[in-house]
Amino acid sequence: MNETIRNNLQYLIDKHGDMYDAYTNYGKQVHTGGPLDDKTIWLIKVAISASNKLDYALATHIKKALDAGNTREEIEHVILLTAPTVGFPNMMESMLVLRQLFGETD
Repeated sequence: MNETIRNNLQYLIDKHGDMYDAYTNYGKQVHTGGPLDDKTIWLIKVAISASNKLDYALATHIKKALDAGNTREEIEHVILLTAPTVGFPNMMESMLVLRQLFGETD
């Protein structure tokens, strides 16, 4: 999955560099323009991507949440919290993404 994400991103950068730069700048402004700390921001991003079944985004956001200092347990709790709103099967798919990142699945 990581190689697929990197290759697709590189394609976007090569073909649409100006758009990618604008999007990156927008993302930086959104992340730094409010009162939330990085740990909280990335947990929210995990919840958003998990709720919308965005597996590649979820994998990226889980990694960034870990880099921001969140624990696996905190991330797993956020994924569990999505079940009452978006459904148990959706939450289980997100849990699988988390477990795959930690090498816990075949």
